[in-house]
Amino acid sequence: MKRIDVIATTISGSVSDWKKVERIVPLFAEHGYTDVRLHEVDSHAAAREAACTALGQGGRIPISAGGSGTFRAVLEGCIDSGVALADLRLGFLRKGSADLIGKVLNMPDEIEDAIRVFAESITADRYLAADILQARSSAGSETPRHFIGYGGAELFGRIPHYTENRFTKYYKGILSQFFGDLGPFTTGMMLALIEKMIKAPFRRKIQWRILADGQLVAEDVYQAIVVVNGYLGPDMPFSDQPLDSGAFYCFGLRNIGGGKLLAQAKHARDGSIMKEPERWGFTSFIVKDKLELIPDHDKPFPVNVDGSTFIAGQSMLFERTGKIPLIIKQGTETLQELRDR
Repeated sequence: MKRIDVIATTISGSVSDWKKVERIVPLFAEHGYTDVRLHEVDSHAAAREAACTALGQGGRIPISAGGSGTFRAVLEGCIDSGVALADLRLGFLRKGSADLIGKVLNMPDEIEDAIRVFAESITADRYLAADILQARSSAGSETPRHFIGYGGAELFGRIPHYTENRFTKYYKGILSQFFGDLGPFTTGMMLALIEKMIKAPFRRKIQWRILADGQLVAEDVYQAIVVVNGYLGPDMPFSDQPLDSGAFYCFGLRNIGGGKLLAQAKHARDGSIMKEPERWGFTSFIVKDKLELIPDHDKPFPVNVDGSTFIAGQSMLFERTGKIPLIIKQGTETLQELRDR
């Protein structure tokens, strides 16, 4: 029987999500998987270390039980281990906020259904070989990070300030309980939006240069810059390409005036901005391998890397560095079926 390693963060997701952890091992046993090792951790750094250790001890099916931050930490633990990524089957058990990848992989939120799907998909070896992105800066002390999902700068880069510190882990649980798993992200976005509107009259507008695969594709002032690995569901509907497309995507929300920022944010949130991109200052770029964001100053600036803050210096570089198989409910599902859920 195959060994399964579940790396679970103890505080992530809604209050009801916190109760899922204790049921994981017994539910897998009901489906015949008896070699399931639960690694409970209280930080993303510990989740990364636990994943690396588990793979070093022979595990090949790591399952992240948490939100996007936990998933990224487990992904990086997989990379740290030195094990060939093609030999792994990485899972996303939805127990956190903004678990967009889990939704796109068609993983249920209810724990009984989720474990049943994992057992069936592992047995049938259903997976999607998703592209991995690396985020790094040309200056500063931050170490490179790997992720599958989303990133960004300007307004988007400020959101993690309100959602990713130790104290907010607790109010995120309350927000998720009452407003769903995007409650914390929506709250963080609104707070970042309010901050930007208040401070905008007193700040110099930043001119950004955007280089895709070494070519200058844009030079403008942006309210927000968003980078996505592919289609992340209706909650982030900018890209219409699957996670294994062999490319990634950059979207810019140009500064067309502070008075239109709220309307821009609203139309971006529901996806209607793509119907009138010129009216709302929406631009898009396809990137094969490398994207560089360069502001017109030398000061450090915050970048969102899959829901966490990365302090960049001089410029920010996103690169496609490889693939990893992600466990999926239906491996033959089409992109349109994913989008129509």
